[in-house]
Amino acid sequence: MTTTSQLLETASPLSPEQHQRFVELASTLTPLQKVWLSGYLAGSTEGAQVTGPAAAASAEQATLTVLYGSQTGNAKHVAGDLAEAARARGLTVSLTDMADYKPTQLKHEKFLTVVVSTHGEGDPPESAEKLHAFLASKKAPDLSGAQVTVLGLGDSSYEFYCQAAVDFEDRLRALGAGVVAERLLLDVDYEDQIAGWVESTLDVFEPELNAVAPAGGTVVQMPGLAAASPAAYSRRSPFLAEITEVQKITGRTSTKDVRHVEISLEGSGLTYQPGDSLGVFFRNDPEAVEAMLAVLELDGAQEITLGETTRPLREALLEDLELTQSYPGFVQKYAEAAGLATLAELAQDKAALRTFLEDRQIYDIVHEHPAPIEAQQLVDALRKMQPRLYSIASSQQEVEDEVHLTVGVVEWEGFGREHLGGCSGHVRRSLEGDQVKVYVEEGEHFRLPQDPSVPVIMVGPGTGIAPFRAFLQEREAHGADGDNWLIFGNPHFTQDFLYQVEMQGYLKSGLLTRMDVAFSRDQAEKIYVQDRLRQGGAEVYDWLERGAHVYVCGDANRMAKDVHAALVDIVAEHRRVDQEGAEDYLAGLRDARRYQKDVY
Repeated sequence: MTTTSQLLETASPLSPEQHQRFVELASTLTPLQKVWLSGYLAGSTEGAQVTGPAAAASAEQATLTVLYGSQTGNAKHVAGDLAEAARARGLTVSLTDMADYKPTQLKHEKFLTVVVSTHGEGDPPESAEKLHAFLASKKAPDLSGAQVTVLGLGDSSYEFYCQAAVDFEDRLRALGAGVVAERLLLDVDYEDQIAGWVESTLDVFEPELNAVAPAGGTVVQMPGLAAASPAAYSRRSPFLAEITEVQKITGRTSTKDVRHVEISLEGSGLTYQPGDSLGVFFRNDPEAVEAMLAVLELDGAQEITLGETTRPLREALLEDLELTQSYPGFVQKYAEAAGLATLAELAQDKAALRTFLEDRQIYDIVHEHPAPIEAQQLVDALRKMQPRLYSIASSQQEVEDEVHLTVGVVEWEGFGREHLGGCSGHVRRSLEGDQVKVYVEEGEHFRLPQDPSVPVIMVGPGTGIAPFRAFLQEREAHGADGDNWLIFGNPHFTQDFLYQVEMQGYLKSGLLTRMDVAFSRDQAEKIYVQDRLRQGGAEVYDWLERGAHVYVCGDANRMAKDVHAALVDIVAEHRRVDQEGAEDYLAGLRDARRYQKDVY
């Protein structure tokens, strides 16, 4: 007998891949969400006429394609702003995550905007790696006639600032595309510049798009509808939540200070899925702020202007401005405003400046180089505080109106004082009942398989265990029967086994099919998670061949690369292929969303 689903698939104009994604999406929606989705689709196609291939081709040519590659969600939101503004002008825009984009489609693009972030050593985000590599390959098409613009997001405290955006533009230009507006590279304090960029970008494209064919103002989200109805609370409008518990979960003699944090979302309406992150706005250390005011001989009650608002300097330093992460721009502006010739000279030597900034916070620079400066000059030299993202360590199926985090406190001694990270220091100072501003950032590329019978391998050393705690809570709540394998590492068993009782309980109950641990300092030879992977290589490959999804969470610079190298070796050995063949196998897993990373 033919099922309704089979009939729909037969009649559907969607590709098999798109149909499968639609079915998976539909299975996760609530009745209210289905109603909203049907209305959205009806509205976006209202008045549309399909008159054959010629009309389809014309519509395609009159579409502005916006591709985004996002690591923390910022590039996604900027791309969304551009898409909505285009729709408001009556333009048709295709808003697409690079992870979902077929590179072979590039040869059909006529109007293209790329919005991409950079992380690590100038690397593109995980979701952009496939397209980034394709553009550098021999398969990349001739793009003569295409018109493109590029916006990059990055952090100027890193050496390869916005390098991914530079790479994309250089490669598009080399393929013949015409760059119709100068690329814009933005630092972490970027939001005030987005509106102007959106307007200027659309001013360039609008006449050309309308000259081809007026399109009617729709946002086509491909391959799945990434947008949802606007949340009441977001990065731009965070929820003021109550901290209900802060508990240290490393031992007294541990070299690490890790805190389990529970936050109430009651009354917010905020929802999240395992794999999402929580954005946390924090307050700077009041004692450090007072010391900074004292050394600069500034009055904390003095009014300053910050954007379009006016407030006391002390409040701005506590709540609005970045004082822990140092960056070249501050040194340059502070040295100029304060008339510090030596510091200004240092700012001209990029290599020496990065060495200088490596272990110093803004506080250190000011204390080492105090000088007369006006309150407004100080504020203008500083950039706005950015929220920190933490992988959510709980499932709402288990904790309901709460959200749990696993926070490693960043701390070190230097320059005559104790240093704490901005947000993690705030967590360490927090007490039950304190309040904190939060929002949910979706983790679109770190999701459990839709099929509960699919096995999963989770590699998460240190605080990288956080999302896997959420995964296990979720699978237990839904009675998922797929096998679960956790590989966890930290320095010492007795001091650093995060969530030990819970994990051993899951192992005993059978929810965890297997758990391997790597306590690196408990024996003469250091053992890490990648070593445990290699030791279980035959089983790892067997699980992959059974359809397992593999997840990696934690340090991007070393751990994730070492784990990837171990997986390459495992696949090469047990599949009997060379390294290139093993890399192709893992690339296939990544494209199928069976190899996902949440790294930082």
